Amino acid sequence: MTHLSRRGVVLGLGAASALAACSNPIGSQGAADLDARVDAARDYLRNTFPSLNELFENSRGILYMPVVTEAGLFVGGSYGRGALRINDATVDYYQSTRASIGLQAGAQQYAHALFFMTEQALSDFRFSPGWAASADLRYAVPTQGGSMGTETTTQFSPVIAVVFGQSGIMAGASLSGVKYSRIIP
Repeated sequence: MTHLSRRGVVLGLGAASALAACSNPIGSQGAADLDARVDAARDYLRNTFPSLNELFENSRGILYMPVVTEAGLFVGGSYGRGALRINDATVDYYQSTRASIGLQAGAQQYAHALFFMTEQALSDFRFSPGWAASADLRYAVPTQGGSMGTETTTQFSPVIAVVFGQSGIMAGASLSGVKYSRIIP
């Protein structure tokens, strides 16, 4: 018989909980809750950053990730769930996951939206088994009362990421290395 330490049990339960969260389907009530969060994120972006109107009007689809939680102490990760909308109608649900290793410490939550500006970018995202953020992604960082300059920096980009609503004690929010996978309800 093996002897289990308290640390081993806590780490094992934490790992099992993380894996269960990552593979958890939306569930019966989860879709409605997620759609409500997506509506709130969409409304926040539209009302707080009017300079995004051009992106809203010209995008072929928008993936909203209303809450992404990230934590790390040398080894880190993030997880969030959201919905892809085309013509403001939910067509699929997605999860985002990321693992990282390096000099990091802290935890934060943030939201982001991916604006798919071309049919090809939207198609590549929707029909891939797991889409990873790549060099095609351009960042637009909204600031209170300022213009994002979408006309010059993001006009010809196939995918534009807008990160907003950060809170916590970890510096920065990067989408590089994030993998997006469809959730089947």
